[in-house]
Amino acid sequence: MVWNRSARWIRTALLGGILTACLGVSRTVTPPFLATTAPPAAASPAASTVPLSPTLFLPLVTRTALPLPPPDEASRRLTVPAGFAIRIFAEGLGGKARFMAFGPDGALYLTLMNAGRIVRLPDRDGDGRADRVEVVAEGLNLPHGIEWRDGWLYVAEGDRVERLRDGNGDGYLEIRELVTDHIPSPRGHVSRTLHFGPDGKLYVSAGSSCNICEEDDPRRAALLRFNPDGTIPSDNPFASDPDPRRRPLWAWGLRNSVDFLWTPDGTLWANHNGSDGMGDDLPPEEIVIAVQRGRHHGWPYCYTPGLGPNLPPDQRAEVRDSRMALPPNFTCADAVPALFTDLAHSAPLGMDTGARAAFPPQYWDDLFVAYHGSWNTSLPNARDCKVQRIVVENGRPVRSEDFANGWRAPGKMCGDPATWGRPADVLFGPDGAMYISDDHGGRVYRVVYTGP
Repeated sequence: MVWNRSARWIRTALLGGILTACLGVSRTVTPPFLATTAPPAAASPAASTVPLSPTLFLPLVTRTALPLPPPDEASRRLTVPAGFAIRIFAEGLGGKARFMAFGPDGALYLTLMNAGRIVRLPDRDGDGRADRVEVVAEGLNLPHGIEWRDGWLYVAEGDRVERLRDGNGDGYLEIRELVTDHIPSPRGHVSRTLHFGPDGKLYVSAGSSCNICEEDDPRRAALLRFNPDGTIPSDNPFASDPDPRRRPLWAWGLRNSVDFLWTPDGTLWANHNGSDGMGDDLPPEEIVIAVQRGRHHGWPYCYTPGLGPNLPPDQRAEVRDSRMALPPNFTCADAVPALFTDLAHSAPLGMDTGARAAFPPQYWDDLFVAYHGSWNTSLPNARDCKVQRIVVENGRPVRSEDFANGWRAPGKMCGDPATWGRPADVLFGPDGAMYISDDHGGRVYRVVYTGP
C-alpha cells in the first residue's frame, strides 16, 4: 500500500480500522453563476532522465533513530522544538516548490508550479538528503496537487486533472491522460489541489478568482468531486443539474482551500485563506473547517470570528462581512463555521497529520500546517512563515503552537525578497520524517526526532 494524503491519521488503519466517509446531506445555498471556458492543455515534450529504482511497497513506520546529515544553513537559521532537528533535504530545484507525494518507488515527488514540472527527489543511499533532482514530467499547466493511485500519478493543474505514468521504464512519466477538464480556468487563486477520499472519489479544490466578489462560475471557491475517471458521481448534490458547471460541486464558500484531508471517522477537514482589505486582524484564518456536503462555508458573505478552537456546544456562528450584500434567502447562520481559527493573513497552505510520524506519541494525533505568512499586514503585525502545530485532542483541534520557524527576515514581511523561505507543504514520509517544501527558497527540508 502506498501512503498518500487521502489516508491521513493512518494509525487507525494500521490497527485494522477502515476509514469511512461520514458525509451528511443538508440544504444548499446557490448564488447565481455565469459561464467560463477553460484553455487547452499544453503538450508534454520528450525528455530523458535517470531510470526509476525498482518498485517498492512503502514500509510501515518504525519509530527508530533516523539518519541526520551534518548541520547546515537550515539548522543554523531555523528553530524546531527541543529533541528535533531540521536539515535541507533538497535545494536548487529550478522552480516554485509546492506540493509533495511519495511514490511507489519510495521517492519524494514534488511539483514546481511556475516551471510546469514535476521532479523526483530520491534518497537511494538513505543518508537523509536527496541524491539529485530528476525531472519526470514537464510542459504542465501550473501543476500543484499530486497523488499516486494504482500506478498513476494524478496531478491537479490550473485548468484540468491529468494522470501520468512511465510506460518504457526510463523513469520519465511520458504517458499522459486527461482525467477531467471540468475545472475553472486559473484566475486569481490559480493553484488546484487533489486528493482521493476514503470513498474512492477524486476531490479537487479550486480557489476564488478575486479577493471578494460573487463568482460567475460555481466551480470557483469550491470543493469539487469526481469519479476517478473524471465523470460525475451520482450522489453529488447537483449531479443532474441543467447547468453542467454545477454538477461537480461538493461544497462551496471556500475562498481558497489550498489543502484538505480526512480524519479517522471520515470527516473532511479543509483550511481556508480569508480575504484581504479588512486590516491586520480580520477575517481570522480558518485553519480547520469540517466541510459539509452541499453546504455553504461563508465566503464572500461571512467569516468565523475570534481566534482558536470553535467547538460545540458553544460554537461561534459566522458573522457578516459588511462589504458584501447577502443573497436572497441566505444568512450567516446558514454558513458552516470553522472549528479552529488563527491570526488573519497567516495563509495556511499544505497540511498533514502526525499519524505516520517517527515522533513521540503526543504528536501523532496533531495537525501540522504550512503557514505561508503575510505580505500585506503592517510590519508590527507581520505573520511568520512557519510550520504550525495544531494540537488535536479527542478528534478536535484545541490549541496551536509554533513547530518550525525562522524563515522570515528580521524587520521584513514573509513576502519580501529578503525572506529566506516560505513553507508551502508539509508531508510525513514513509521513514516517519517530516518534509517541508519551500516555494520561496526553492528547497525541501526534513525534520527528524533525535530524542529528549
